[in-house]
Amino acid sequence: MPAIRSTLLRRGLAVVAAVPLLTLAACSYGSKAKDDTSDQKIAAGAQKIDGLDSVKIGYFGNVTHATALVGVQKGFFQKSLGATKAKYQVFNAGPSEIEALNSGSIDIGWIGPSPAINGYTKSDGKSLRIIGGSASGGVKLVVNPKKIKTLADVKGKKIATPQLGNTQDVAFLNWIAEQGWKVDAQSGKGDVSVVRSDNKVTPDAYKSGSIDGAWVPEPTASKLVAEGGKVLLDESTLWPGKQFVITNIIVSQKFLKAHPKAVEAVLKASVDTNKWINANPGQAKAAANKQLAVDSGKALPAGILDPAWESIKITNDPLAATLNTQAAHAVKAGLLKQPRLDGIYDLSLLNKILKAEGEPTVSDAGLGVK
Repeated sequence: MPAIRSTLLRRGLAVVAAVPLLTLAACSYGSKAKDDTSDQKIAAGAQKIDGLDSVKIGYFGNVTHATALVGVQKGFFQKSLGATKAKYQVFNAGPSEIEALNSGSIDIGWIGPSPAINGYTKSDGKSLRIIGGSASGGVKLVVNPKKIKTLADVKGKKIATPQLGNTQDVAFLNWIAEQGWKVDAQSGKGDVSVVRSDNKVTPDAYKSGSIDGAWVPEPTASKLVAEGGKVLLDESTLWPGKQFVITNIIVSQKFLKAHPKAVEAVLKASVDTNKWINANPGQAKAAANKQLAVDSGKALPAGILDPAWESIKITNDPLAATLNTQAAHAVKAGLLKQPRLDGIYDLSLLNKILKAEGEPTVSDAGLGVK
């Protein structure tokens, strides 16, 4: 577990006005329901869990949500839920998934750290809990090698991030500050021009020359490499143990209280899925890509999927200390006033499952429910 690098984040809550803070990089707001998957079958004689007809699960159609993609495609969730039907909703943006969780349109979701922080703080700690981890890594600084050959060359260039205040935007602003350079976080103007660009259009912006590079998650990073870009920096190298959270599992507090057995079943499926992914990486990559094709209508070509997949580590550990640090970086950048994150984690069910399977338990870095 990486060490906590900041002791901020204990008191107060105020978000800078007019900033869409801590939202996850995405193509657009919205989602679509997915009820049918190739391997989703209810076994004969299976029983409903907690008397529920269904459990509604949300996730994003990208490789950083590999646990969800593979769990859906290979039927792990349905198997664990028995006769309670697993229903799925695919999202394109963090805010819409948080809204769906708050409204009851979904019960459990895979989501990035920043929207989880935002959803928790905006609800005064009443909307959600982070109940497990899913993935680490998968974020890179990719540049035009003709214009940028060293990290020092980034100064004076136009570098894209997915969205003002999103996870990658905050990370890049923090990296800029650590170089001793100055950038106004709101406008993106300064020693580096930070261009907020939707991941969907960033490859075209790079190809046209309107940006010189981008600090982006996978598979956008590998798409830029396919256009001739070069990976100048892998964000994982900036973190202790080369690990930082990119995807969490969240649950509605209301659903967790009312249906803990159902939540435990989904977490058990997640742990089983992660174990299968790590034991069968080739098959898992193919399964994830097959589900991506179902969800988006198009699978990723091998030249993009392979490097994207290699840069992501699948893990049950939510890497809570790194979420704490990511929020501290947002405070440092002036995008977030010091929030109170105490209680954002409830890892009791996950640790119960891990202990039963002889696996190491995971830490909430002091941010768990008391």
